[in-house]
Amino acid sequence: MTHSVSQPIAAIATAPGRGGIGIVRVSGPSLGPFIFALLGRTLAPRHANFGPFPDAEGQAIDQGISIYFAAPSSYTGEDVLELQGHGGPAVMQALLKRCLRVGQPYGLRLAAPGEFTLRAFLNDKIDLAQAEAVADLIDASSETAARAAMASYRGDFSKRVDNIANQIVELRMLVEATLDFPEEEIEFLEKYQARARLISIQNELGDVLVQSQQGMVLREGLHVVLAGEPNVGKSSLLNALAGQDLAIVTDIAGTTRDKVSQVIHLDGVPITIIDTAGLRDTDDKIEALGIARSWAEIERADVVLHLLDVQHPTSPLDSKIESHRSARSVVLSVFNKCDLVDSNTHSVLNNHQEALFVSAKTGDGLAALRSCLLALAGWQPSQESPWLARQRHIDALTSAQEALRCAQAHADQNDRVLDLFAEELRLAHDHLGSITGRMTPDDLLGEIFSRFCIGK
Repeated sequence: MTHSVSQPIAAIATAPGRGGIGIVRVSGPSLGPFIFALLGRTLAPRHANFGPFPDAEGQAIDQGISIYFAAPSSYTGEDVLELQGHGGPAVMQALLKRCLRVGQPYGLRLAAPGEFTLRAFLNDKIDLAQAEAVADLIDASSETAARAAMASYRGDFSKRVDNIANQIVELRMLVEATLDFPEEEIEFLEKYQARARLISIQNELGDVLVQSQQGMVLREGLHVVLAGEPNVGKSSLLNALAGQDLAIVTDIAGTTRDKVSQVIHLDGVPITIIDTAGLRDTDDKIEALGIARSWAEIERADVVLHLLDVQHPTSPLDSKIESHRSARSVVLSVFNKCDLVDSNTHSVLNNHQEALFVSAKTGDGLAALRSCLLALAGWQPSQESPWLARQRHIDALTSAQEALRCAQAHADQNDRVLDLFAEELRLAHDHLGSITGRMTPDDLLGEIFSRFCIGK
């Protein structure tokens, strides 16, 4: 963020396009004079006022509801004005343009992406994890994800992190006080039950980490690519998993020439399924382009479902797919068309016990495939995530966990190592503080809030 946070800001706060209602939001210090200049009247805080939104000549751009929220009782912690009018793009743009023109003497400018929420964070209305949850709530693609995002926004995740951090601070205070008396270092560990308290903190942190890993799966989901030779049933499997006819299915090899993508939800977990062009040598330039894109999708996949025809179970693609996949991805062999299996193919099935067998036509085996995908995602259906989490949260929790392990190692030594013990506690506390924003560099703030939509 390079703009000054002392300037008032304005933006359209509703989604682009037509809608029944559109909102222009303004936030800044002491908006009273600006409100009078814009509307020609003062507004009582937290009261809905119906009336026109006049242009420079006094003609109504629109009419709707004006609401003034006085600081600090607002979303941003500053004075906030919301103009709720009809949600046509032309109306909203005209109203925003009018606000910016009237606000020129007051330094009003267009808000940067996420700047309203950034100001809420800087004004201690929410912490950093709650701010991220605002974006997650907007982006939630399932009811389960929305519930978890709302829990994060309420502060459920932050409270657990802060509780652990506070326990570390209490232990640090005792350690720091003891450092002035070296002869008491060994006695300190026993007198204040430092080892037992540290183990309790580690156990609680471990629980939060497990729940957060579930929350990250719920937020990130899986990127799954269907790969294989032509006519093995990739498009049919995509249609079966999605429950609708998304891809064209024919007996003609090379029907799919470009990727087809669909997001499905399994127990609320988003799974992006990519159907790709059949992998083969071809002189068709257009099909060759599609095949090149197939290999590119395989390289960035979390999971590659290598689809094979159960009637032709061997494939020259095994080694090629293995060489193209990323180090973090998983390749799973899936034999399709099992509705065509007869007694002569039972020996083939027995030789591939780690593979899955499905029929995209009849639906047999799809439940097992869905369960396998959830397992590969790390999702435990019996343990719904209480909040959403991001990779940076997992990294911070893991780093804090490692610091506590080092502290435990120092505590188990017989030498005088309280200074090292205290240092590891400090590091663990700093890692936890980065989650909620207690210890967050400015460049990270810029990275996080730049991903928000304008107006939020």
